[in-house]
This record gives sequence, C-alpha cells and structure tokens, in this order.
Amino acid sequence: MRNPSTTIIGIIFAGALTYAHAQWVNYPDARIPRTKDGKPNLTAAAPHLNGKPDVSGLWQAERSPAREYDSVLGKGFTALQVDTHDITPNVLNVFWGMKPEEEPLRPEAAAILKHRQQSPLEYPHTQCLPGGLPLALLVFTFKIIQMPKEIVMLSETADPPRQIHTDGRPLPKDPDPTWMGYSNGHWEGDTLVVDTNGLNDRAWLDAFGHPRSESMRITERYRRRDFGHMDLEITFNDPKYYTRPFTIKTGLRLMPDSDLLEYVCAENEKDRIHLPK
Repeated sequence: MRNPSTTIIGIIFAGALTYAHAQWVNYPDARIPRTKDGKPNLTAAAPHLNGKPDVSGLWQAERSPAREYDSVLGKGFTALQVDTHDITPNVLNVFWGMKPEEEPLRPEAAAILKHRQQSPLEYPHTQCLPGGLPLALLVFTFKIIQMPKEIVMLSETADPPRQIHTDGRPLPKDPDPTWMGYSNGHWEGDTLVVDTNGLNDRAWLDAFGHPRSESMRITERYRRRDFGHMDLEITFNDPKYYTRPFTIKTGLRLMPDSDLLEYVCAENEKDRIHLPK
C-alpha cells in the first residue's frame, strides 16, 4: 500500500513545478554589487540600514541534492519523478534525519500525526489554504522588505504577508490565532531575532503532518553573512504537543535580479479531480 505521506509529497511537488519560474527574472537591480563581468557579486559585504544589516531581498532556502531524499524516502519517492529544486527536506519533515522514536512528540501529537498520514487530502495546501510557518520560509522564494520600524515578508506561496514589528512593542498577551501569527523583532548584535505567537492550530509544520497548537511560539534568527547568503535558525516551542523545544537550521540564498509574481491557488486548478478519494 502506498504511504499516504507520499501522496502529500507529490502534491507539494506538483505545486513546486507551478511556481518554479514565477520570478520576474533578468531585470538588473542597480543596488546589487557586481563583478567586472557584470554578474552579481554575492560574496560582497552585506548592506546596512541604520547601523544594522539590511536583510531585504528575495531569498530561497538552500536545496539538498536528490540523493538525500532518495536515501530517506526510497524508491517510492523516486517513482514520483519529481524535481527537488524548489524545496528543502524540512518541508517534508521538520525532524528530517531523526529516527521516529527520537522525535519529541507527546501522545496527543502522535495521534494527530497518525490521522493526518491516513488522511493526506486534509493538507491545507490541497484546499487552497495557507501553509503558514515554517513552510512560507522553506518552499519557493520569499521577499523581505526592511524598514526602520517594521519588516514585511511576502511569500511566493499563497500565504498572507507577515508584519514583523521592530518598534519595541510586546507580543499580544491574548492574540486571536491566525495562520502567520503575530511577530516582533529585535537585534542581538548583527542577528535579527523574530518572535511569533498567536498561531492557529490548522497549519501543518510539514508534509508529514506534524501539528502545531495555539500555544506554539516560534523564534527565528537571521544572520546575513554577506550580500548573497544568510543563516536561518528556527526554534519551535510547543509544550502542548512536544516534550521539548526543537530547532531546524538552513542557509538562505539571495535570488538576484528577480522578483515575486502573484500566485492564486485555485486559478486554473486541474489536479484535485485526479487525487485519490
């Protein structure tokens, strides 16, 4: 019998192929440093705004080679005949590389995970609902616009925009849960630290179906190493579903001379009638 999570993976990659060339490509950005031959110099020094690194730009999480997916998912994954260039492994599983018995799941989370793997069409993306966090940071590209008192993130997935307030305001004490939550940011040296609460429990953390509760708090740490590369560390703390906080790390790569184009999930959608009932 086919693993239900493989169905979800196929759905994600079907969407990935739709997004693959969605950027407004090949429009030279005068703000990008260049080498003598005119190519973007991604190892140049990181730009600054008001004395802090400017994290603005179009970013994409670093990708892993196909052999890494094959080594974990086996021939059933290879049979999908899909390209892995639009996602990173934590999109499939936030605990990628960890043995199932080592995952810090509470029994309530394990029960939800089991149900979702048996009901893959409940995955929000198949219903044209947002992916939420962390998927908005790990699938396709996302754009950061940094301003003196606020940072805005726009995702190439069909997620709402994020407002990250950097004006010193606290997180809401009794938030109305949303897909993207409520975020504030502050600087620790050259690292941007973003704290988020007020997340709803409808989004999945990954394609395998790991849940998040309304008590989850997410902390992101962004460190722009140079013009074209940034480190991202995401820590999840959800005492309702997990026995301890856990962290994933990835690198982000700047996509120069590109931009976002809009995506409407249900527009020209032709896949749902072919999905298993």
